[in-house]
Amino acid sequence: MGDDTVRPAPRPASSAGSVPLDREILDLPFYEPRHRARALALGQWCEDRAEFWEQARQETPDKAGRHILRVLGEAGWLAFLDQSAAGAPESGGADPADGDFRSLCLAREALAYTEDLADFAFSIQTLSATPILRYGTEEQRRRFLPAMASGTLAGAFAVSEEQAGSDVAALALRAERDGDEYVLNGHKAWIANGTIADLFVVIARTGEGPGPLGLTAFLVPADTPGLRVREPLEVIAPRSFAHLAFEDCRLPAGSVLGRRGGGFVVAMDLLERFRMTVGAAAVGFARRAADAAQGRARQRSIYGGLLFDLPTVKADLADMEVELNAASLLVARAAWELDRGSRGFAKHSSIAKLHATEAAQRIVDRCVQMFGAAGLVQGSLPERLYRQIRSLRVYEGTSEVQQSTIAGALDARRAR
Repeated sequence: MGDDTVRPAPRPASSAGSVPLDREILDLPFYEPRHRARALALGQWCEDRAEFWEQARQETPDKAGRHILRVLGEAGWLAFLDQSAAGAPESGGADPADGDFRSLCLAREALAYTEDLADFAFSIQTLSATPILRYGTEEQRRRFLPAMASGTLAGAFAVSEEQAGSDVAALALRAERDGDEYVLNGHKAWIANGTIADLFVVIARTGEGPGPLGLTAFLVPADTPGLRVREPLEVIAPRSFAHLAFEDCRLPAGSVLGRRGGGFVVAMDLLERFRMTVGAAAVGFARRAADAAQGRARQRSIYGGLLFDLPTVKADLADMEVELNAASLLVARAAWELDRGSRGFAKHSSIAKLHATEAAQRIVDRCVQMFGAAGLVQGSLPERLYRQIRSLRVYEGTSEVQQSTIAGALDARRAR
């Protein structure tokens, strides 16, 4: 091995030290100084708490979820969920009500790079608080958002059902009017934070019309009589998941979120916005895998040289870098489109989610391959990433749903 052997350069770091973000991407015109400053601050905060993340992985998913949520709240990273604190420097700068999804995407990328459970806690809390920010009454916001911002009240978004899947218009959970109350009967399935949530945003059928016209959103506290966890679920990457049952679950009329019959709009608006953030999390996982693979290749001795000297390994690392750059740019473009008020942001959100999650799956798989048998050991970084990345191709609509959405947008554009 000669002295002219090319080595992959380490990723750029901020002056504060190494952080889980690519500074070259942050320096692109998609981002403003406030995005860079807050993203780097969160990245450094994550880096400084390596022992805490290791401890959290030893806890049960329920305990870890509550613990991490509280720590995120205490550190101010959820403060933007309380409108009185929106935009404060310590809040991370993201305001999903008024539009700062670039900060939200960068936050998910940094957290996913650092620890899957941290991204999960942050994302589900933000996902469930955003409908209240966007559609809630002043009383609903005052009642729930301060505690969600502090991390003391855990939220969940309950839309999925076993027979409906990604088809929101086919939801069957019924909410029948009874005087000044609604009575909910039915089930929800695969609900993230289902075993620890204190508040559920629930989409149910009130029957104003067929399909999507007959849905309404409700705010359902977890201690409401008639609501129970039907079955806790164990998923491939340990997290809080559950099936829920609603049995004569009575809610006051003031529990309606938004307008009666507007539940489909609430659900689709939320999913269209958050798909790009799933792509951002995928970038975080993929960047962690690519960095780990690069480190392995530069250190592993093989055939009298280093693993990196093998042409096939160089090709894999190059492909990882290309896919990472493409995914990062697509996520940045989608968030920029949304933040600037583009009517076509939903297509870009689906594009970012589709490409980033599929690319991340390939990058993580290459990382496992590069580690060989060491990457198959339970609890190793490649093994954890391999389990963690798979769900992102399902969340907020499967890859096939994204392809259909993108194709539909092309048809609409041609019709104009």
